Amino acid sequence: MNLIVFPGQGSQRIGMGKKLSENFSEAREVFEEVNDALELNLTKIMWEGSESEISLTTNAQPALMACGVAAFRVLSKLKNKNVIQLANYAGGHSLGEYTAMTVAGVFSLRKCAVLLRLRGKAMQQSVPVGKGAMAALIGTNINKTFEIIEKVKSFGVCDIGNDNADGQIVISGDLKAVEKAIEISKNSGVKRAILLPVSAPFHCRLMEPARIIMDEALNSLEFNTPLIPIITNITALPQKDPTTLRKNLIDQVTGTVRWRETMELAKNLNVKKITEFGSGKVLTGIAKRMIDNVQADCFENPEDY
Repeated sequence: MNLIVFPGQGSQRIGMGKKLSENFSEAREVFEEVNDALELNLTKIMWEGSESEISLTTNAQPALMACGVAAFRVLSKLKNKNVIQLANYAGGHSLGEYTAMTVAGVFSLRKCAVLLRLRGKAMQQSVPVGKGAMAALIGTNINKTFEIIEKVKSFGVCDIGNDNADGQIVISGDLKAVEKAIEISKNSGVKRAILLPVSAPFHCRLMEPARIIMDEALNSLEFNTPLIPIITNITALPQKDPTTLRKNLIDQVTGTVRWRETMELAKNLNVKKITEFGSGKVLTGIAKRMIDNVQADCFENPEDY
């Protein structure tokens, strides 16, 4: 069993996709199409911009998607195989779920680029700068995290944003509540609790304004049945029904990214190979930690092929 995965925000960096574009026409075409769809020279930002520019949610989301699709299309061309021949399942972390759906034919590259630009803007504008925060809790489990969250209710919203892996959970919400959770964590046996350098508190109830915007955008878009099942963030289960896939993308804005359970599912499905496409190696790192004897590869630069 093979699973292909696509990274989420945090994996962006200046220069991502440049070498691929210089060496493969398939990659170059992806980046040109995304620039054209957005009526924006996104690749200029990706390759010549500043770290702060590429980290802006409105830029990072379509840029990471473009890198993931480009990396996949290069492998598809080199092996002369389509997505059905290359994988049994697809999945992605947060915005990576959109990349997975694009590769699996749920919607077009152009539509995905526009959707993610909108999603990035909507998420950014949901919470005033400085009001929200996210923090990584290292060396804890889901039950202990729920206990900590229960204790900070009076300080504001604090939800589990990403359940990433064994011992790695990200909380998200109001700055005061997240800061209080960090303080409590230090006396609760959590190894480390660190504030993350993010521009907004993603995947929590504060993202409700963005969820409403994405509900409207996604409901006006036709969803095709994917060529292979998509393991969605919100259910951590393989899905093929277009209506369910749409609902999951809407709910994902305010819901938890259940990546730990996605990896547990992969283990239970007897997945032997996990391949990450795009920028960075975050997801292959988690796969190697959580699944014994899994073959985990990543494709980002020409030498990876």
